[in-house]
Amino acid sequence: MLVDSSKSVPLSNNVMVDKSKISELVAQLRMSVPQEVRRAEEMLSRKDDIMSSAVSEAHQARQQFEQDFRTRLNEHELGRRAEEILREAEATARRMISQAEQEAENRRNQADAYALRTLRDLERELTTATGSVRKGIDMLAGSTLAASASPSVPSPDDFAPNSSDEKETADHGTFR
Repeated sequence: MLVDSSKSVPLSNNVMVDKSKISELVAQLRMSVPQEVRRAEEMLSRKDDIMSSAVSEAHQARQQFEQDFRTRLNEHELGRRAEEILREAEATARRMISQAEQEAENRRNQADAYALRTLRDLERELTTATGSVRKGIDMLAGSTLAASASPSVPSPDDFAPNSSDEKETADHGTFR
């Protein structure tokens, strides 16, 4: 994570974030958002195609069964047998339509769940990136205020231990 790999600012809880890395992350986020949204839209559009295809197949099967029925009537089969075939064809068509509708509903639910998961993942990534950016802004704003409030800004050398401090610590054995 960018924040964990950043250098900390002495005497504060702030970190210095590499501007180029932040810019790169923001660019990646800008590119991935439209791709994820397009994927979700593709999944949603495919569910409609699947459903219409299944319904079309069911209608074609019904027409085929009806055509078979008419052909058998023309061949002078018994009327009772013809009615039985018609009932079977209608029952088969109803089952196929029902199965097609169930499958289309299942795929629609799967597409919706995928889109929801993708958007939630994207939201988490954006929240994390926004938090990092906010910390960087807060750190820079704090540094700017501190620099304008006190004319002399301490350098990191001001916090380095003196050779006399090291000797004193070594003599007393309290810190190391």
